[in-house]
Amino acid sequence: MKIVITGGAGFIGSNLAEELSKEKDNEVITVDDLSTGRIENIQTLGKFDQNIKFVKGSVIDLDLLKGIFKDTDYVFHQAAIPSVPRSVKDPIASNNANVNGTLNVLVAAKDRGVKKVIYASSSSVYGDTPKLPKREDMTPNPLSPYAVTKLLGEYYCEVFNEVYGLKTVSLRYFNVYGPRQDPYSDYAAVIPRFINRVLENKPPVIYGDGEQTRDFTFVKDVVKANVLAAKSDANGVYNIAFGDRISINELATMIMKIMGRNLTLIYDAPREGDVRHSLGDISKAKKSLGYEPRYSLEEGLRETIEWFGLLAV
Repeated sequence: MKIVITGGAGFIGSNLAEELSKEKDNEVITVDDLSTGRIENIQTLGKFDQNIKFVKGSVIDLDLLKGIFKDTDYVFHQAAIPSVPRSVKDPIASNNANVNGTLNVLVAAKDRGVKKVIYASSSSVYGDTPKLPKREDMTPNPLSPYAVTKLLGEYYCEVFNEVYGLKTVSLRYFNVYGPRQDPYSDYAAVIPRFINRVLENKPPVIYGDGEQTRDFTFVKDVVKANVLAAKSDANGVYNIAFGDRISINELATMIMKIMGRNLTLIYDAPREGDVRHSLGDISKAKKSLGYEPRYSLEEGLRETIEWFGLLAV
C-alpha cells in the first residue's frame, strides 16, 4: 500500500510511520514542515527507515498534497499545531494549520481517490462538561481555539464523507504520551515536561492544585487504533483513550518513583483553556474498531522513561 502521514516527523506521526513501515511492501511517505516535528524522529527509525520517504512541506500547500496523494491508499492526518496554550496565544496560526490544513488534506484526498482519511482529533473538543466519562454523542463544548480547530476538522471529515463519499474516521485522542515526545518545547505536554524536570533534579511544576485528572493514552495504543481505523469499514468519530484517569499530583509522584527521585512539587497558576477532568468512554471504539488498550499508565511511563534513558528502578 501507499500510505501518507502528514505530520510524519512529529511525535505520534513518527511512531505511526515506524509501525506502518514494518510491512516491507508498504510505501510510507511522511510530510512535515518541521515547525513542531523533528527530522531526527524519522532518521532514528533504524532498519525501518528504508521504507519511509520524507517530504518537507506543509499541509497549507494544496498543490503539494495533490502531487503526493497520487495513487495513495490511506492518509493519516496527524499534522497540526498541537497545543492549547499556543492556540490561546496565536489563534490565527492554529486555525491556518489545523483547519485550513485539514480542508486541504480532504480536498487532495477526494481529488486523488484516496480510500480513507484517518484524522487526529482531540478530547479537548468536549471541554469542561461535568459528565464523565466522555462519550462521542455528547455535545461538544470547546474551551480553546485549539479545541475549536479540532472540532471543525471533524465536521469537515463528516461533510466530505456525506457529500463526496470520501471515507473518514476521526479519532479523539486523550492525552497521548510516549517515546519521541518533545520535552523541550515551551508547550510540552505534561509527561515529558515532568520527566525532563526530574532528570535535572528539579521538582515537577503543576498548574493549579494538581487534583485535575486526565486519561493518559500510550502512543503505541494510539498507533494501533489508527491502523485498526484504516482497516475497518467504520466511519465517524471515536474516542481513543486508556479508559481510566489519574490526578496530576499522582502522576508526578509516579514519575518520580519510577525515576528514583523524591522531590517537593511546585504549584503555579492554572493555565487558560485547560479542562478540569477528562476520562474517555472507549466502548464505541472497542465495538467498531476492535480497539483495546494494552499499556497501563505505569507500563507506558516505564517505556517512555526508558526511552529517555532515565529508568532507575
